[in-house]
Formats: sequence, structure tokens, C-alpha cells
Amino acid sequence: MPIIRPISDLRNNAAEISNLCHEADQPVFITKNGKGDMVVMSQAHFERMDRRLELYMQLAEAESLDAMGEKGVSHRTMMEQLRTKVENASL
Repeated sequence: MPIIRPISDLRNNAAEISNLCHEADQPVFITKNGKGDMVVMSQAHFERMDRRLELYMQLAEAESLDAMGEKGVSHRTMMEQLRTKVENASL
């Protein structure tokens, strides 16, 4: 269930809103005059959402390329590339 708080709580109890964002690990919806106005979330939550969005964009691009008939990289080739990256990163 979403956490909804009035904007006065943000103004008067910012630390409490911050704690809610971190403890519940979900956004807090802020209302102004009874209507939705803002969403406040922890930086960690935002970064996870941003990474997820980036992944979805990459998947959409891959699906688009596949629909156009473009060939991708084989599983074997991809695994070899990943192993090389991991080995080089550990040096």
C-alpha cells in the first residue's frame, strides 16, 4: 500500500519522511491541497529504479533489432567476452 503524506509533513517533519523512505524502502507520495504533487524516495531506491529503467531500454532496443532481423552475439561469444572482462578487471 502506498505511503501518502501531505506537503505540510514534508515541510514540518522532513526527517520523519526521510526515515519512512529508508525504512519502508519505497517512495512516499506527497499531496498538495489533496492532490498528488510529488514523490520522495531514498537515493538507493532511485538508483535501483534507474538501473531497472536502463535495463528495460536495452531490452527494448534488442527486441527492436531482433524484429528488424539483425543478428546478435552468440551465447558462447558473450560468455567469452564476459570472462575476459572479469579476468582483466581482477588484474
